[in-house]
Amino acid sequence: MPKRYSIAQARHDLAAIVHELEQQSTIELTRRGEPVAVLLSLAEYHRLQTGRGDFWGAYSAFREQFAPDIDDIDELLRNVRDPEPGREVLL
Repeated sequence: MPKRYSIAQARHDLAAIVHELEQQSTIELTRRGEPVAVLLSLAEYHRLQTGRGDFWGAYSAFREQFAPDIDDIDELLRNVRDPEPGREVLL
């Protein structure tokens, strides 16, 4: 759970809060006890800005990590798929 400060506390202790953000990624700001905003560390901001990338890049990274020597997707998933046809559905 991120640390919380009221807006009044944040206004008074901004320098200390910024210093805390160097150690943790987020701090919540509250108004009357309810969260209204979030302060992010620069590292967290950059992480969020980089985005997720495209599917093919994620798929290629997965293959490199878990199955770099397998060229056939069926071979990769052979032990993952259940070979049974499934249950009978009555109408």
